This record gives sequence, structure tokens and C-alpha cells, in this order.
Amino acid sequence: MKLNRKDILSIEDLTKEEIELVLKTAESFKEVSERDIKKVPTLRGKTIINLFYEPSTRTRTSFEIAAKRMSADAINISASSSSVVKGETLKDTAKNLEAMNPDCIVLRHSFSGAPHILAGLVKCSVINAGDGCHEHPSQALLDMLTVKEKLGRIEGLKIAIIGDILHSRVARSNIYGFTKLGAEVRAAGLPTMMPCRIEQMGCRVFYNMEDAIKDSDVIMMLRIQLERQNAALFPTVREYSKLFGLDSKKLEMAKKDVIILHPGPINRGVEISSDVADGRSSLILDQVTNGVAVRMALFYLLLGREL
Repeated sequence: MKLNRKDILSIEDLTKEEIELVLKTAESFKEVSERDIKKVPTLRGKTIINLFYEPSTRTRTSFEIAAKRMSADAINISASSSSVVKGETLKDTAKNLEAMNPDCIVLRHSFSGAPHILAGLVKCSVINAGDGCHEHPSQALLDMLTVKEKLGRIEGLKIAIIGDILHSRVARSNIYGFTKLGAEVRAAGLPTMMPCRIEQMGCRVFYNMEDAIKDSDVIMMLRIQLERQNAALFPTVREYSKLFGLDSKKLEMAKKDVIILHPGPINRGVEISSDVADGRSSLILDQVTNGVAVRMALFYLLLGREL
């Protein structure tokens, strides 16, 4: 089965059935990564370009590994080492890449909407690997897979997303995704770090962290994205951490079987303490593992053929 669409640009665009299809497909691909020879021939002859205008460790490496485990040719391009530094526009870059006949371009860009622009310029598939403060669809899919894998379901769960909601593309994609699958999403943070009219996305808003996590099944912590802030939104990092940092003392207020997620990179001692990040409730490394399976699933559903 394939997705009946050319591109993966946002979770907001996907239906509940499409999200469930991706998660089911990703579950089947997890086994590949556990083999001695971690490779299947599904995408042999396909070419995938990872075009990253922003720094990335987990996402870029995960997309590259996913492509190679499916026997595709993976090409990595960083803006800092491309013609972008010479003034080349996204449109010209897209047209030049398209002339080489790739099958898929994975784009990370600081401009919200850049993947949508790219998708309109090229015939090949485009996957959004994070665009500005807009969305990060593959991250939300791997988060949903991690929760479903651990708790057995998503419908009816309470998901607390804590931190810099305003600048977080991960938060937006997860709000859309978890609510579509029947969860209650709670967004908690300082008023200065909360988007206007966020309730219209289907979540509940809290300005007190303890109230948000009190009976939640999942707590997702977000880092402060200082690189996207053009004004001081809180007095000091220390004060922010005291109010909205997750440590063992605050964790005692949550359910005993609560699970902890974080999209990374982690600022230890700011939004999350080391003992919590490395503790029994943390599924942060499971998220990384599931990221490869989810991205394999996206490549297969967009480009693959029946096995």
C-alpha cells in the first residue's frame, strides 16, 4: 500500500487513517534494524537527497540511515557547504537538483513553508524534516509510535507538552497528531512562550506545569529555542528551569507509570534534569530508535513497491 499523496509536509494535512498507516508500516520495519545485515532491497535504484539548511544530528542521520537500510542512494547536502553560501535561491537549488532526477528530497529549512514551496517546484516527493516554527511531521510520527508501542494505545491518553511551545514545530505536529488519534493534549508554558489562539488546534492550555502533568500519561519536554527568539521571554534560565524544568521532585506529582519524551537536543539541567532524562520513565532513546523505522516507512509509502 502507498500513501495517496506525493509529499509529506505536515501532520495537519494527514488523516487519522494515513497516520495509522504510517505507524503500522513503521512497526514492520523495526525488525530490519535488528538484523545482522540491516538492509532490504525495497528502494534499490531510488535516489534520496537530504537537503538541510539547519544543523541536525538525529533527524539528518536518521533519514540517511533509513534510506540506506532500504538500499536507496542517499545524498547529503548542507547549506554551509553548498551554493547557498554563494547566494543561490531555494528555487534555483530545487531546479538544479530536479535536473539530476532524484526520487525524493528531504528538506529542513529555517523558513516556515519552505517545504511547501519546494514541493510546488519539483516533480519528486518532498518530506518536511522541520520548517521554521511550523511543523516537524516525522518527529511527531515517531513520538506517536513510541507512545503506542509503550502504552498500547493513544486514544484516551493525556499528553502534556511542556516548554517553549511558541517556537516549537515539534509541539505543533504532536498536537495535531495526538488529537487526531483521540488523545487529550495539554500545552504548558509561560504566557510569553505560548502561541495566540493555540486552543483552536484542539489542546488545553496550562500556565502551571504541575497542573498539566498531574494525571498525564505522557510528559514531553521541549528545549528553549533561543536561536528563534528575538526578545527576552523570561527573566533568567535558572528561573525558567525552576518553573518549567522537569526534575525528580516534580515527577513525583505525575503518575508512577508516566513516560517521558524529549525530541532533542536536551539541555540538561534546564528543561530536564539528568536523573529524569536517564531514568526508568524516559523513552528518549526509544524515540531515536523509532525515528529510523518511521522514516523507512515514509520512504516506502511514498516511493516503494509491494514486497
